[in-house]
Amino acid sequence: MATLLGSDSPCTGGKRRNCNSNIVTRFTASKITGQSFSRGTQLPGGLLQERDKRAKWNGIPTLLQKLYESSHPNSDLSHAHSFLKVLSSQLSMEAMSFVTEDRKTAQESTFPNTYTFDLFGGVDLLVEILMRPTLTMQKKKPKINMSLHEDNCVLYNCCICTEGVTKSLAARDDFVLFLFTLMTNKKTFLQTATLIEDILGVKKEMIQLEGIPNLSGLVQSFDQQQLANFCRILSVTISEPDVGNDDKHTLLAKNAQQKRNASPSRAEVNQVTLLNIPGFIERLCKLATRKVSEATGANFLQELEDWYTWLDNALVLDALMQMATEEAEQSSTESSDESSLATSPLRHRLPQSMKIVHEIMYKVEVLYVLCVLLMGRQRNQVHKMLAEFRLIPGLNNLFDKLIWRKYTASNHVVHGQNENCDCSPEISFKIQFLRLLQSFSDHHENKYLLLNSQELNELSAISMKANIPEVEALVNTDRSLVCDGKKGLLTRLLAVMKREPPDSSFRFWQARAVESFLRGATSYADQMFLLKRGLLEHILFCIIDSGCTSRDVLQSYFDLLGELMKFNIDAFKRFNKYVNTPEKFQTFLTQINSSLVDSNMLVRCIVLSLDRFENVLYPPVVEVLSECCLLSYMARVENRLSFLFRLINIINVQTLTQENVSCLNTSLVILMLARRKAKLPFYLNALREKEYAEKYPGCLLNNFHNLLRFWQRHYLNKDKDSTCLENSSCIPFSYWKETVSVLLGSDRTSLCAIASYIDEPFMDLDRDLLED
Repeated sequence: MATLLGSDSPCTGGKRRNCNSNIVTRFTASKITGQSFSRGTQLPGGLLQERDKRAKWNGIPTLLQKLYESSHPNSDLSHAHSFLKVLSSQLSMEAMSFVTEDRKTAQESTFPNTYTFDLFGGVDLLVEILMRPTLTMQKKKPKINMSLHEDNCVLYNCCICTEGVTKSLAARDDFVLFLFTLMTNKKTFLQTATLIEDILGVKKEMIQLEGIPNLSGLVQSFDQQQLANFCRILSVTISEPDVGNDDKHTLLAKNAQQKRNASPSRAEVNQVTLLNIPGFIERLCKLATRKVSEATGANFLQELEDWYTWLDNALVLDALMQMATEEAEQSSTESSDESSLATSPLRHRLPQSMKIVHEIMYKVEVLYVLCVLLMGRQRNQVHKMLAEFRLIPGLNNLFDKLIWRKYTASNHVVHGQNENCDCSPEISFKIQFLRLLQSFSDHHENKYLLLNSQELNELSAISMKANIPEVEALVNTDRSLVCDGKKGLLTRLLAVMKREPPDSSFRFWQARAVESFLRGATSYADQMFLLKRGLLEHILFCIIDSGCTSRDVLQSYFDLLGELMKFNIDAFKRFNKYVNTPEKFQTFLTQINSSLVDSNMLVRCIVLSLDRFENVLYPPVVEVLSECCLLSYMARVENRLSFLFRLINIINVQTLTQENVSCLNTSLVILMLARRKAKLPFYLNALREKEYAEKYPGCLLNNFHNLLRFWQRHYLNKDKDSTCLENSSCIPFSYWKETVSVLLGSDRTSLCAIASYIDEPFMDLDRDLLED
């Protein structure tokens, strides 16, 4: 039997062909020539065929032998293409099985074809074939490009069905960068993009986008649909790696990491690379705000739910939409837009819900990329471009018909904060939209673009009526860039927020988005704008009456309530009107006390507001001070001391995170206000007495001393922006620093130094818990 061997076979002469079937002869010859076995397919063909019957390899090793022989540069590449098509069909069946079996892991399912393909060197051979055009100098373009579609499909199928293939491909930096060059081929773009996405998902080190040959030209060559798909890849390259929930997540570890890595991270460098691509942000804004044809027909809602049951696989959906695109292909580079697909027969056969889900899936990726860029070091540059390209008005026009349609499939659970949760496309879209609004508004003057001209006039009227100057950001807002229509984006968001079911996790993201509009220097007009729309009553209903038990949702509502009420006497009046029974007030206090980490920002707001009101003392304020149950409760010194004790007791240097460091700042606010009234010694002595009463002298004050030393290192860092502390408290940051220095004083005769209240046997101030 004739044996198919590669060109590196030790037996190549026609007269000696029979020796190829003898494996002993093959091994002996390899020792003489030095050409040893490097692939499983170099085994004698007869042996492979005999073993194939028993092992049920389905002829894959033999096909790989033929593919190797026919894929050399001077071979007839049409033969290689035919072998590759056969292999592709065998592996594609297993890949489709993987997709339709609820995405079982490789350990839960067996895929013999892909396993055999990889075992006999098929993956390495395909990589060699793909990259060969870059390694050989030929005047003519190799015909092997015609098989790129099958090459990428086979590699993708191997990645999803056989454990370890993706990691081995990811380890080859040259191959990963080479894959990007294949994205210029429209026929193979989809498979290439999906393969790159999977490889980058397991790659240990993030790639540098500037290493991709002609990245700018590549991106500019994409049509809108390809660019949206490319965003799925970009999201991996511009996001900081997730450190998880271990000790690396603490502020102590983060500060140490920043010292070791002073230079910008790869993610930050990649963000700059993207921003330098001409027209990149403008095209993303157009994608994010691109309209989709409206749904028609009575069966739309049922269609949508049916598609949700299996369309979580982007590859399947993209493939179908690509078929529709190809049918309607026109000369325009924007051939994938809705307008150019209107005449496509397949396009008309696709359910309307599928078209919408397809558009939504892409918008999720686009919004995510914009959101990451908004939170990066180039935030102001990105903000300026998003405003210029009218992203916010565009999203406002999409709000009712696409972003927040009334229907969401009931059989899909809405997940919490985790942005990587496996949600339906529509749920993911809503979450990314809310995260974008939060990032856009947070401590930035462009937040007023979320309103329309009429609403901006309302803010001006509120300021005029209260006889206070308009905030500078409002005066400087370019009215040609604000929302149009009857309602602005913020007002629309408030409307859906109040309609949201009590157990919906959307409440968390909605509250965060609205709260970000209030962050920064407290604006009375902004607060009144929201109070007039019933926001405070909605928040109190959620906390007291709705039966909500989600800690995430309650924390977001506590934070929002704090920003809404801070220094606002009208808000406290409204609070007292809603919380009009002892039972309601007790429920409210129980919610606050059940998790002080979640509610400490509200406690800080009440303490600051009480101090402000006590210093004003004109008749309306005196009336509220005497009648408001919340202010009366906080006015009692024993209650403030109780909060102070618990705030210090629930954190320590080793457990400080971005989430709970606010407890330290709230405790500092209480003591700064006490210091203003010359009552700091009274508070420190009360903490000392509490320690002895609880029978652990020195523990609380030593812990607080260490926390304040950390505070100095953390907030006095030259790269740390501390204006947020000053703006949120209306206390100059110089007073924050001064108070911490006084508390950390080493003079044990000072009545304002913590050291004065710790007895000598319990002193533990020399321990340096802040060293790496």
